[in-house]
Amino acid sequence: MTTKDDRLEFEANKRAMALALGKDEEAFQQALNTLVTLDKYDYAYLWSWMGVPIIQMPADVMATQEVIWDTKPDIIIETGVARGGSMIFMASLLKVIGKGKVIGVDIDIRAHNRDSIESHPLSPLITLIEGPSTTAETLAKVKAEIPAGASVMVVLDSDHSRDHVLDELRSYGPLVTEGQYIVVADTLLGRGDMSQTPTKRSKIWYPGDEPYAALNAYLKETDRFETDEALNGKLVLSSSPGGYLKCIRK
Repeated sequence: MTTKDDRLEFEANKRAMALALGKDEEAFQQALNTLVTLDKYDYAYLWSWMGVPIIQMPADVMATQEVIWDTKPDIIIETGVARGGSMIFMASLLKVIGKGKVIGVDIDIRAHNRDSIESHPLSPLITLIEGPSTTAETLAKVKAEIPAGASVMVVLDSDHSRDHVLDELRSYGPLVTEGQYIVVADTLLGRGDMSQTPTKRSKIWYPGDEPYAALNAYLKETDRFETDEALNGKLVLSSSPGGYLKCIRK
């Protein structure tokens, strides 16, 4: 008995459902309400990758995995090291792909977090750069780690204030190569009202002073990026809905 090869049909239906979900505002609001409830239990802090805290929503981990596997970048730059799990996660994918390096940038890489990263088996694929992410000195160090002709992806997950994220977009956006992505984390902060803003944080960013506002401002300044509607459409239980932008030209 021959079974129909339905792979293309399956992918087409998946894309159609993702686009439809992205237009379902009621579903998004239900998901947002769920995330507000889960934040009482530090939901984003409950996960780890290969033994290191990742501090990400599972949906964002899956979405980033899809991007990395599809585009296979040579270099992934992440601003915001935190406890290091995201860098371990991305390095593990590059290890499977068989090439690449992760560059982590943070104004303060604490000794215990540095130890977790540098003692990990995947540390040879990770370079840490300490310093303010948008200063000329830090950017020079980052650029020095990028080989000529390398494909470059960027993840922005440091200070979430509008002005800082916009500064990072202007600084790191030009480094992203055609066909690769820039991911603006925690855009969810701009998708709800003030009552839905997470407050169990060292800093609180209310709607208007957050990454989504910066992303929208940046998209008005450049024609190099477009929103990946299908990928963002399925990010309803996510910290970064709307945050995945694809570079469409040099």
